[in-house]
Amino acid sequence: MKETIILCLIFFHVGVFGQQVEPEVENEFIGSWSLVSITNIYENGSKVEPYGQNPDGLLIFDADGNYATQILKKNRPLIASGNKNTSTAEENAAIVKGFNAHYGRYSVDPSTGIMAFNILHASFPNWENKIQKRAFSCHNGVLTYKVTNTTQGGNAVIAEVVWKKRN
Repeated sequence: MKETIILCLIFFHVGVFGQQVEPEVENEFIGSWSLVSITNIYENGSKVEPYGQNPDGLLIFDADGNYATQILKKNRPLIASGNKNTSTAEENAAIVKGFNAHYGRYSVDPSTGIMAFNILHASFPNWENKIQKRAFSCHNGVLTYKVTNTTQGGNAVIAEVVWKKRN
């Protein structure tokens, strides 16, 4: 019986604490980041900037493994009525297409170059309660990662996202 309890405690410890970010990588990630660019790259090699040439965004990682991100197209049209509850279908479409946000927990595996977002809530509800793994590189205050499961559904597209660490 004691052996079973000890074994359970070991598995619990590994399961809970094994998800933590490596200390040296953690320090590199912790803090806030400004969005530099997002480029969608299609199978045929064509590239599109879905949030425009100068997107705006904020990504925050904390020491406890939590993250939050917001991405916005800078030049989104205003709602003519000034009331989001009476906006038109076209205005709503522009808002949805010009914004992406999600938050939850993150982990980083420096040995494989993979980071994982365990998404709790997202502006794109199809991502909620999903884990997304992304290949990343982080050097000299620049974080780049690839999103293979984008908001474009089944279309074959990879989004390359670049962030710069804030001081």
